[in-house]
Amino acid sequence: MRGALAWPFMRLYLLTLFYFSSNSILNVIIPLKGESLGASNSTIGIVMGAYLFTTMFLRPWAGQVIYRQGPVKMLRIILIINALALSLYTITGLGGYFFARMLQGVCTAFFSMSLQLGIIDSLPEKDRSQGISMYSLCASMPGVIGPFLALNIWESGNMSVFSITIISMAVLTGAFGFSATMEAPDKRPLPQQADRQGSFSQLFTNPHLFLCSILMLGSSVIFGGVTTFIPLYAGQVQHASAALYLMLQAGTIVAARFFLRKKIPSDGKWHPAFIKAVILALTAASLCTGLSGYGGFVVFYCGALLMGLAQAMLYPTLTTYLTFALPESNRNVLIGLFIAMADLGVSLGGVLLGPVADLLSYSWMYILCAMLGSGLFLFISSQQLKLK
Repeated sequence: MRGALAWPFMRLYLLTLFYFSSNSILNVIIPLKGESLGASNSTIGIVMGAYLFTTMFLRPWAGQVIYRQGPVKMLRIILIINALALSLYTITGLGGYFFARMLQGVCTAFFSMSLQLGIIDSLPEKDRSQGISMYSLCASMPGVIGPFLALNIWESGNMSVFSITIISMAVLTGAFGFSATMEAPDKRPLPQQADRQGSFSQLFTNPHLFLCSILMLGSSVIFGGVTTFIPLYAGQVQHASAALYLMLQAGTIVAARFFLRKKIPSDGKWHPAFIKAVILALTAASLCTGLSGYGGFVVFYCGALLMGLAQAMLYPTLTTYLTFALPESNRNVLIGLFIAMADLGVSLGGVLLGPVADLLSYSWMYILCAMLGSGLFLFISSQQLKLK
């Protein structure tokens, strides 16, 4: 096998799969645990959002720390911290969960940046979209089985099974990761502080980065709302299952990112019709999810399928486009800022939508997400002329 499916890259994809397996369980257990303890949706959203909110702040500097310390050394440190964070879930309550989510956020900032930028730097241009899609695919694959496993653990009432499962995942990830080897990157000068500040300003001055970041931020708010509150909302939809929703969503992501990976544009051009179709699917997914309280479980699961399709296509498409559109001199830093916008969006999906659910309802919260999707659809048209 060559290109994005060569063995060195397959090894990185497998490590990604192991690393993110625990989150597929925690994304279901934490909201259910919080609700059982009497926590509000706002509190649950803050605990869930702490993970990627921490990741967002650390991403822009993660690449430079990895450069100084070396990728293998940093990977091993990350895996130790990750094991510590996962162990906290087995011995603490909701307050400990918040701290554990922050520790996981620290780990993910370094883990995902090193792997994604390594894939981008190592693959030829024609294979970039496939490499990014495969990474995203393996990060999503645990979501196919994890929610079902988590719901069974919760319904059994035996949290010792949860502890054994989480600790086992930490050990497996550590054992696989500690044996990994990576070539050191070519020596390049580190960016100065002024350059980093200039890079941050390009979030607003660079039309390519601005457009992609706004689309990713708004879409990620919707993705975060699904991840955080579907385990709680599903109980209000007759004959609906949160585990099945999340499994259908993740299964669609996995299937689309594998079978449609060659359909993702990788020519460096902006494809507004393709992006609009993805945003339209996201908007329809939010609307189906919100209206399922009235339309029933069939509408509920249609929302899952459309949500998975949108999530599968949006991130690798925008990331691939930016690898061509951004200046090579500070491309990695700017992509780090773009990924930070995705992290911020998912975090805000829990933090901001939690109070909305408390004040209105879960259904209205997802209908408002559909309105946000409609706004993003119009935003693409308004920004299109600036890219020409």
